[in-house]
Amino acid sequence: MKKLPRVLIVEDEAAIAELIAVNLRHNGFAPVWASDGEAAQRELDAVLPDVILLDWMLPGQSGVALAKRWRADARTKGVPILMLTARSDEPDKVAGLDAGADDYITKPFSTQELLARMRAVLRRRAPEQVADSVTMGELVLDGATHRVSYQGQSLKLGPTEFKLLHYLMKHAERVHSRGQLLDKVWGDHVFIEERTVDVHVKRLRESLGDAGAMVETVRGAGYRLTTQSVRA
Repeated sequence: MKKLPRVLIVEDEAAIAELIAVNLRHNGFAPVWASDGEAAQRELDAVLPDVILLDWMLPGQSGVALAKRWRADARTKGVPILMLTARSDEPDKVAGLDAGADDYITKPFSTQELLARMRAVLRRRAPEQVADSVTMGELVLDGATHRVSYQGQSLKLGPTEFKLLHYLMKHAERVHSRGQLLDKVWGDHVFIEERTVDVHVKRLRESLGDAGAMVETVRGAGYRLTTQSVRA
């Protein structure tokens, strides 16, 4: 008998959780409900789910804090997380993705949208791993120690900006569309908006300081990392 995909629903509102659970059961999933972070952790310790539906606003630890914690844990870092949020502002969505969520869905949502997004994260391609070192001119990225420096000065990058820079450095001088960057940096996420890439590129440029000019916008095509834009 085929094993049903196990879904951990972390949601403090019982009515919403029950509605999601009923729909998931009807569509071939095995839902488990936890009303807060502590209950969710107990479920994770017992059996790893195939996917986590995580509400942003929870009593105690927030969904963002939980996502960060589970991503930092070797046992749970590979479990896809779909963030449920009433926040539709782009900076909030980016914050959820930065925390380690694989995708987000804004309340209220339809059952079909939820199922489509869950299936997308379950079949997604894993993003490229960052473990090696790359040098481009005076810009140096060390994947093992998670450090970036320019002209010998250390730079502070967020986790997504770090992965984005690594990919651009590994494929320097090429133009990459937003869709390609989503696939390679975030993984094959069908539903994440391409506009998210623009937000992270802007943050990457700011984090790089003087080296930010190396990240070029190629109008109508995407982005490219080049040494040609840096003045000697």
